[in-house]
Amino acid sequence: MTARTRFFLPLLCLFALTTSLATAATPDHWVGTWAASPMAPNNTATKFAALGTDGTTLREIVHISIGGPSIRVIFTNEFGLEPLTITAAQVALSAGAGAIVPSSATPLTFGGRASVTIPPGALIVSDPAPLKVAPFADLAVSLFLPDQPVTQLTQHPNASQTNYLVPGNAISAATFDSPQTNTSWDFFKGIDVAADNDTASIVTLGDSITDGAASTRNTNSRWPDVLARRLQANKKTDRLGVLNEGIGGNRILHVNTGPSALARFDRDVLAQAGVKYLVIMESINDIGNATSPTHPRDPVTADDLIFGFTQLATRAHTHGIKVIGATLTPYVGAGYQSPEGETIRQTINNWIRTSNQLDGVIDFDKATTDPTHPGMLVILYDSGDHLHPNDAGYKAMGESIDLNLFTK
Repeated sequence: MTARTRFFLPLLCLFALTTSLATAATPDHWVGTWAASPMAPNNTATKFAALGTDGTTLREIVHISIGGPSIRVIFTNEFGLEPLTITAAQVALSAGAGAIVPSSATPLTFGGRASVTIPPGALIVSDPAPLKVAPFADLAVSLFLPDQPVTQLTQHPNASQTNYLVPGNAISAATFDSPQTNTSWDFFKGIDVAADNDTASIVTLGDSITDGAASTRNTNSRWPDVLARRLQANKKTDRLGVLNEGIGGNRILHVNTGPSALARFDRDVLAQAGVKYLVIMESINDIGNATSPTHPRDPVTADDLIFGFTQLATRAHTHGIKVIGATLTPYVGAGYQSPEGETIRQTINNWIRTSNQLDGVIDFDKATTDPTHPGMLVILYDSGDHLHPNDAGYKAMGESIDLNLFTK
């Protein structure tokens, strides 16, 4: 090696390191920061009724997980029976309730146009919107729907979040006067952020216990929310978004509330942006419905459910997604609990803890079971129905998760 080579080699290494760091910091792909699973309402007669002949403005509030320099919004008509027209849409920082921060208001466009028509069975992704968002920002997504036939809604029905509706086109209004409210996310299913190549998302696939049933409205107290806050506070995991794809009443094998986990897997897991990890907590509703002491239906065995679980894992692994199984929380005392069902639950949990088909385990059963009353929730974690945790229970679940699962 010549003296000249020895002189230039450190400079070349410094240049390569600087270039690598610059590349790593440059947003180069999209990653999900918030999501909800759409479905059709159980009542097929349910329709979206415009508040007047001038149409309706919906303002829907969401709490994102990771931030980014720009975002895009996903609207959905996946369960609609007619085309759905959105005449105008906007995203802004929420100022609480139905108000927005006016200076943050950013119009959404679709192929450069302000309006879009979504075919039945389809979704639409907006153009990138130049709104810089911080982790855990509360965003208000507003959309104006002209008066039009909507004979079947596409919605996430149990948002644990208050959303707002007013008549006419009030997209740009800083506040709403006397709005109607609901607790569903209608025609709206996701937000992605522009991110660098070290950023990814975690999908939590489950039923009402993942969806956050019985948690306090507008407080983001679901266990995936607790997980997101812990991830963000840890330097090794602060580039991971959390996408809650829970549906209350959901089952692995049968339609109950929303499509089965097997039926919705491509839509709710594989189609999400930047997915690296999947947490599955499903089958308590399969068990409860099959073995209910009063209204048994859709019989299943533990082997049936394990096969369904392995199908979900296989499909995720095919796409390079790591799969983490979450044990089923206790349910003795719940309306559809039975000794037969408890035996199946224990069998499923044992399989999750020991299976070589999973990349990791979260033991929610251990975190929430009353040690003096096996099979029952800790009383301080029980919402009162002996099935759904309360805020303290969801907090215990989220805090029990080993974050090292998401560094492998």
